[in-house]
Amino acid sequence: MTTRWWLASAVLAHFVISAAHGSAHDGGHVALTPFQSFFVYSVILAGPFVGLAASFWRPRVGGLLVATTMAASLVFGVINHFVIISPDHVSQVAPEWRSLFTASAVLLVVTEAAGVVAGLRYAGGLQKEVRA
Repeated sequence: MTTRWWLASAVLAHFVISAAHGSAHDGGHVALTPFQSFFVYSVILAGPFVGLAASFWRPRVGGLLVATTMAASLVFGVINHFVIISPDHVSQVAPEWRSLFTASAVLLVVTEAAGVVAGLRYAGGLQKEVRA
């Protein structure tokens, strides 16, 4: 499988899990602040797709954009879901939504880490091909 395939897979898996997590946010009545909403829509949801699209015309830039937005998403999610005790923390979500919320939060960590690795490998692998 190609590195681009891994990059695209990480972005798409991340989006699907983000949608499930968003459903758990809605069902569990976990509201976001205006800043959090802006960050979620621009960096977490749109950013990886912008990077993936850019990877077709500017491969290094696209790979680095996927890696950067996924890294920012990873930090944001870990802090908000597992560190800071707030309505967005996995332990504070309504019990009937807690399982989906927690599972999707953990899977977001996995896909975001995969996106960082895939983005860096994609950008770095292309640099090696150019030098060869």
